[in-house]
Amino acid sequence: MTVAVYAGSFDPITNGHLDIAIRASRIFDKLIIGIYRSPADKAVLFNTEERLAMAKKATKDFPNIEVRPFSGMVVDFAREIGAQTMVRGLRMSTDFEREFEMALMNKKLCPELELVCLMTSLQYQFLSSSLLKEVVSLGGDIDSLVPWHVAKALRKKLLDKK
Repeated sequence: MTVAVYAGSFDPITNGHLDIAIRASRIFDKLIIGIYRSPADKAVLFNTEERLAMAKKATKDFPNIEVRPFSGMVVDFAREIGAQTMVRGLRMSTDFEREFEMALMNKKLCPELELVCLMTSLQYQFLSSSLLKEVVSLGGDIDSLVPWHVAKALRKKLLDKK
């Protein structure tokens, strides 16, 4: 069985993330979405349990997609779950540079782990979790960019604070 891991903070999961996950689930026997418990490079809006619940709900109709939390290096998580491949999504050229850098480091740390990059579908090229949070906090409509339950959670977190 070919297992792939798609890891990130998913704070929150977007339709762009789901686009990559669903397409990857058609390529691999099993796709595990790894939700990083505490990203060192950014503060998260949703705690780990909230991010897990949103991702699980968004992928519930895809039996070969599993959602799990992880800590530490993604290559260690990949080994732990028996993944042979890491899936990453690319939105634009700036993503490529960062992903290329990470791919080389991951290859050094875990030579047996292959990388597959999927280009984000055109309608999600501009989409990022941080941009979504900004739009919601300013009262904008994001209903077509995230699952309904994620839009509801974002509005609750960001607009109930005001």
